[in-house]
Amino acid sequence: MKRKSSTLNDLDLNEWREYEDILTDSLWLIPERDRSGTHMADYHGNFVPQIPYQAMRRYTKQGDVVLDAFLGSGTSLIECRRLGRHGIGIELKPELARQAEERISGQSNPYDITTQVLIGDSSDLEAAPSLIAGALKNIGRESAQLAILHPPYHSIIRFSDREEDLSNCPSVEGFLQRFGRVVDAVDQFLEKERYLALVIGDMYADSEWIPLGFYCMQEVMKRNYSLKSIVVKDMQGNRAKRNLENIWRYRALAGGFYIFKHEYVMFFRKVGKICHLSPKSRQASSISSTTK
Repeated sequence: MKRKSSTLNDLDLNEWREYEDILTDSLWLIPERDRSGTHMADYHGNFVPQIPYQAMRRYTKQGDVVLDAFLGSGTSLIECRRLGRHGIGIELKPELARQAEERISGQSNPYDITTQVLIGDSSDLEAAPSLIAGALKNIGRESAQLAILHPPYHSIIRFSDREEDLSNCPSVEGFLQRFGRVVDAVDQFLEKERYLALVIGDMYADSEWIPLGFYCMQEVMKRNYSLKSIVVKDMQGNRAKRNLENIWRYRALAGGFYIFKHEYVMFFRKVGKICHLSPKSRQASSISSTTK
């Protein structure tokens, strides 16, 4: 039988019944995080590896390029090595970037792909495009086929004391403006008709539910992206609430609110054209590491 394939991924749709590992429902009940390979759960705020796994399997082919603008401890680039996708990740904190580099380098690389850890501010529209362009040039490419954004959920967790850290933005409005600049930087390199995955949750402030996820969704859609799907992922083993379930239940009953047990994974399709970059933005700049 002739292979029935997609332009986006390596799946043979004639064998669709065989892909039991790929989720197609909008509710993701993931009982525990994948701890295989070099994945670890020691960094507060990192997402489960199953999220980039699902995104890459559905929206990329082997040899494609994945761009992660909030690398953190390196989860998405570890999955890139395991799945045979080139990976570029930007991390604001140098010490965390070095830890991520070590963790990513420790993962086997059977497909001989390139993963690169960049140190920088992904919301800096002067520096970030140069970093990304240089990393793409290192692997002989000019664009990425999937973008992954997992920003801080505003001030829920303070990740550093740095002013440019999104978790330190003084207001939701300021957070959204800076997040929008990250989307602008990434958009310059994402191919048309390809996908952007946003992992985000909501928050409470002054006893009010702040729909941060939907505010971020609007920021992406302002930039010529169409919303393909909203996935609700359950949150298991939240550190802040671990062993405090009874206390949180009492507080919820007393305060009239509901405890967060979910976050969103939003998938967008780019319908606009790739931006034309200035020669300055095309220049390759310093890269923390290139591992192969």
